[in-house]
Amino acid sequence: MPDLTFRRAVVADLPILVAMLADDVLGQARERAVDPLPEPYLAGFAAIEADPNQLLLVAERAGSVVGMLQLTVIPGLSHLGAWRGQIEGVRVAAAQRGHGIGEAMLRHAIGIARARGCSIVQLTTNKARADAKRFYEKLGFEPAHEGMKLTLV
Repeated sequence: MPDLTFRRAVVADLPILVAMLADDVLGQARERAVDPLPEPYLAGFAAIEADPNQLLLVAERAGSVVGMLQLTVIPGLSHLGAWRGQIEGVRVAAAQRGHGIGEAMLRHAIGIARARGCSIVQLTTNKARADAKRFYEKLGFEPAHEGMKLTLV
């Protein structure tokens, strides 16, 4: 996709990134895309930016942010000390969906994980997101594990 570029997010991107996170049924209930943004978003961004094993990636088209994801590189002991790439928060702007942006972002992130020495890339998707599950499976991800979460807040 020649007109699509990728870069590390900057703090000025936060309003559009939070708006993308909030732009679905699940996100509407848990995100607050207001002006000014709540302080926890700024603190979260600062922590991501300060950690060399974190990348908040944005996709741009014609100078506008049209997609995002977070890639975390995790060291481990299992699988002979394998490093893993964990992908979270994959979003594409509503008006840009269906144009290959999500696939291009994921392939780019997988390339970064591979370059960082990861031998596994993993992600989770909410069970309510059937379309997302099909999308990830189309890209080769397999539903090999049953994920579990415990909300602490």
